[in-house]
Amino acid sequence: MLSPRHRFSGVLLVAVVALLMALLSLSTFMRDLDGRSFDYLSTAAPTLPEQPGITLIAIDEPSMDAIGQQWPWRRSQHAELIGQLRKAGTKAIAFDVLFAEPSDEAEDQALVAAMGPDIVLAADESLIERPYGSTLVRTEPMAELIAGGARSGIASLSMDGDGVLRNMPIYRDGFMTTLFELADGTPAPQSETVRRIQHFGAAGSYPTISYYQALDPEAYLPPNYLKDQIVVIGFALQTNADVATGGIDAFETAYTLRSRQLTPGIEVQATIFDNLRTGLSISISPPWLSFVVIALASALALLVSRPKAPGRKALLLALALLAIIGGSWLVLQFGRFWIGPVAPSAALVLSVVAIATRDFAGEQRRGREVQNAFGQYLAPELVQKIADDPELLNLGGVNRELTILFSDIRGFTSIAEAMKDDPQGLTRMINAILTPLSNIILSHGGTIDKYMGDCVMAFWNAPLDDPDHALHALEAAQEMLAEMDNINQAIQTMLPEGANVPVIRMGIGINTGTCVVGNMGSDRRFDYSVLGDAVNLASRLEGQCEEQRVDILIGQTTVSAAPSFTFRKVADIQVKGRSATEPTYSF
Repeated sequence: MLSPRHRFSGVLLVAVVALLMALLSLSTFMRDLDGRSFDYLSTAAPTLPEQPGITLIAIDEPSMDAIGQQWPWRRSQHAELIGQLRKAGTKAIAFDVLFAEPSDEAEDQALVAAMGPDIVLAADESLIERPYGSTLVRTEPMAELIAGGARSGIASLSMDGDGVLRNMPIYRDGFMTTLFELADGTPAPQSETVRRIQHFGAAGSYPTISYYQALDPEAYLPPNYLKDQIVVIGFALQTNADVATGGIDAFETAYTLRSRQLTPGIEVQATIFDNLRTGLSISISPPWLSFVVIALASALALLVSRPKAPGRKALLLALALLAIIGGSWLVLQFGRFWIGPVAPSAALVLSVVAIATRDFAGEQRRGREVQNAFGQYLAPELVQKIADDPELLNLGGVNRELTILFSDIRGFTSIAEAMKDDPQGLTRMINAILTPLSNIILSHGGTIDKYMGDCVMAFWNAPLDDPDHALHALEAAQEMLAEMDNINQAIQTMLPEGANVPVIRMGIGINTGTCVVGNMGSDRRFDYSVLGDAVNLASRLEGQCEEQRVDILIGQTTVSAAPSFTFRKVADIQVKGRSATEPTYSF
């Protein structure tokens, strides 16, 4: 169960990461990444119109060879093309070529004469930056062409900061907007906000014929090929449509990431036309909605981070990332709405990393706390086990059945008197007695509660479970008694010359019963200890050893819990604080 403080720290971390990612999402770097993610997802199984709404007439290399002229071609050549297209039954004709400046008067008049209400000519709008300010310059076709019946529309396109064309033009009199209204007879759909282009394929996806073929449709095209078609005429020079070299009127689009090819301007214009015609252009989420999604993705990290197993956590993280990316694609595919997955995915990953870092630091801190708290009480392997899995440790007071051992050295008073002039030596002697006894307790899985002079208190079955706690306590007691010969030999070598002290003995009291175990003390200082009647009885049993002339007294409950041991009954004794007698046993 997570503590309120732990949960609060997780929420705080998530909130900080969400705020950071919300701010970063406004940066150029994140916008570029968002654009790249749009390129990938919008071109993955894109929604396609039933059929293209535009046929392209390409000013391409074969046409250059067939016509045998350098660009710009004679304007009478374009007038001838218009005548052939009308003869072939085209519905509308758009020139993605800017006829802004006069050329030869006769040539210009030939083109003016070919104008009509079925013609749309490209205009241009550009922003010129000067040291003293910016100027928006609009370049229109020659006035005579417009007077001849043609309409004009701005063909300028705006790229994102990374040079990729993703957004629909926002001009109300845009090139394709004007063509749509001419061909459809209804106003083109308008949007007050920027929308993104749904591209339908890499360069070459639209039906395209060469300019020279359109000059003689009967010779080069199937019958009625151009009947009722909307055609766009412009450059499609493949030798200049490479990403590495750049080129004339060719653009990086969402498909460039996959195809490594630029898309001719006329094909981009055709794509814009079909976005208007089919309503497949894509809305962009407002900043506030993006911030909400980032916050939700960060909050998702709280669930992803709950499993302790790294494998499960990594699996949940991978599934969550797939859900974010897949959700972004589904909303794009079926809702025509773009919510970039990069910032939410980054927020999720950063939040998971932040929580994992906090948890790792907390585990390290808790490990040190466990080492500090139990290093003196438990065997090193048990301390490490608790440090590896702190849930094994309940630091609050709990009721548990424990086996408690009290041991006291008999005859230590005479040793202390012999060593009264050597306190350092007396300390070394106490350590020589308590160290081997403590090692025996720890080796049998016991927890040392405290030292009281030459007395040791220990217990089994806390903080780690020990189903055979009574058996292990009895085995430790046997080994402690057997160790007394070695302890007496060590003491003799440490006594001053001439000192005559009797051989020391040990009294041990062992009892089993339900106790309260946990951290006990004040807010400033506490110990992991036990309380309960079973503890008091174990202490009283140890105190009765000398009177009963035995080295160990064992309570009835402990005897019942260790049937593999052989015991002999010593006496029924009445201990202080109890009215009833207590049967006691020894080995």
